[in-house]
Amino acid sequence: MTHEAVLEKLLEGNRRFVTGMLRRPNQSVRRRKELVDGQKPLAVIIGCSDSRVVPEFLFDQGLGDLFVVRVAGQVADDAELASVEYAVTHLDVSLVIVLGHNNCGAVGATVTGGKVPGHMGVLVKAIQPAVEPDTHENVDQCARKHVQLEVERLTQSEPIIRPAVDDGTLKVVGAFYDIASGKVEML
Repeated sequence: MTHEAVLEKLLEGNRRFVTGMLRRPNQSVRRRKELVDGQKPLAVIIGCSDSRVVPEFLFDQGLGDLFVVRVAGQVADDAELASVEYAVTHLDVSLVIVLGHNNCGAVGATVTGGKVPGHMGVLVKAIQPAVEPDTHENVDQCARKHVQLEVERLTQSEPIIRPAVDDGTLKVVGAFYDIASGKVEML
């Protein structure tokens, strides 16, 4: 499928999710058995690890449909980039969606500022470019900006993602999920 067709299929699934008319495809014992020898996901989703943001549910997809990489604040560091590269080179995925959401705790911690404990500083440092110093941007504005910056960064990632984007075999896009409505908006 082309990346346009994949995106439309996922947005169609999101419309079902929003209206409660879920099909819950590919969740049978038969489907599980079909996947024993391999997978052929439609897309990669780089999403937040927030328990309210489950890509398979939001897009009404099932087993083997999405290659999901989840980390707080949908920060794509080396391990996440390697996962995307694997999906592009070995699974022939043609679409990557960076999926942010409103009320994101990782972005909120970055906007609030101050010292964070443990390894959480790694996330704050990665999200910081989306937060303008000395402004009063709200968390959702910063979360949207962070998604766009992650899309730009992924699109430029060498040696695998950028060439695939340049030759048209891969599209990297941003999206934003509204927790209250269930709607995914393309950015």
